[in-house]
Amino acid sequence: MRTLEGVVRPYAWGSRTAIASLRGKAVPSPHPEAELWFGAHPAGPAICLPTDGVPDTDLLSAIDADRVGMLGEHTVEAFDGRLPFLMKVLAAEEPLSLQAHPSSEQAREGFDRENAQGLPFDAADRNYRDPWHKPELIVAITDFEALAGFRDPQTTVELLRDLQVSELDPYLGMLAGQPDSEGLRALFTTWLTLPDASIATLVPAVLGGAVDLLGAGSSRFAAELRTVLELGEVYPRDPGVLASLLLNRIHLEPGDGLYLPAGNLHAYLHGTGVEIMANSDNVLRGGLTPKHIDVPELLRVLDFTPAAVEDITPPIRMVGAERVYLTPAPEFRLSRVELDGTGLVYASSICFDMPGPQILAVLSGSVEVRSMGGVVTTVPAGQAVWIGDAEPDVVVHAASSRAVFFRARVPVGTGS
Repeated sequence: MRTLEGVVRPYAWGSRTAIASLRGKAVPSPHPEAELWFGAHPAGPAICLPTDGVPDTDLLSAIDADRVGMLGEHTVEAFDGRLPFLMKVLAAEEPLSLQAHPSSEQAREGFDRENAQGLPFDAADRNYRDPWHKPELIVAITDFEALAGFRDPQTTVELLRDLQVSELDPYLGMLAGQPDSEGLRALFTTWLTLPDASIATLVPAVLGGAVDLLGAGSSRFAAELRTVLELGEVYPRDPGVLASLLLNRIHLEPGDGLYLPAGNLHAYLHGTGVEIMANSDNVLRGGLTPKHIDVPELLRVLDFTPAAVEDITPPIRMVGAERVYLTPAPEFRLSRVELDGTGLVYASSICFDMPGPQILAVLSGSVEVRSMGGVVTTVPAGQAVWIGDAEPDVVVHAASSRAVFFRARVPVGTGS
């Protein structure tokens, strides 16, 4: 059992307050802090703090030194000796890129293809940096805004009609004439491949229509209209602004989750959440970014099947104080636990006896983790604890009046 110090990723879209406040650091931070990584990803493995004469190391090195003891035989065999998930705190002050992730088959084929082409792993135009897929789950800590999944085409037709923008008429006709996944594919492809001169005309016209519609009073598409205006202000010549009109505009309350399987086009807009994903770097971008965009490859991996919000909302199972977010991903299972130090409202402790590797990341208050072997570790907000497969079962106590932590593990067996 080791206490983990997460690794901060300073991307430009991050917050200067959310992660710094969580870690008890000065606010505002000198630079935007976008993500706090708790995992064993080679690009940023968490630090195992020194304890009982054991020097500090990183989690990746600790796992490599004893893979079976740290991960368990099931995880070693199923995931090539790797910790298969990466857990993060994500803090978005500005929108992330419009993106999707490949399936396992697409990732393996793309990785092998780019290797055969001789593309360096750090090449800016490389799409596949590893052969693994990247399903992901986000659970909101604060109010969280996102675009995810293609909206029902009939509803999108109504939105485009409400805008009353003559420049949209040819594109509106494409979807109205074929309001299904193939119509979405045709319209999305057309928008992403328009000449710059056409984008320079169409995007401002759409933004003007959004301003007029919002100014006219109440609209059931108010959130979608405000979003397209916000994106258009930052990316005035980006076809991703148009593509945002095709996606579900989603608001998550704290504790709500969103599961994004392979092929789901999405963009996080604003808010702080805990994210867990398969341990992969594979991202295909479609806009709202200065980074590399490969339109043909993106179109190859996208799933244009319309998805209602409930289709990508994970079911939840309560197990005592543990709120478990159920997904089909074999790499991870995420849960939220709230403990009450007084024991008057919630339980004050919880016991974990599940095999396999686990990370407990504390988001509020502090917890005391006591192993059946007698080891006791106190973990404050902003840090985490690693529990290897070979270690004894643990009991987690609230060490403050209220403590909230997230538990990441590898599911073992059906329904685990």
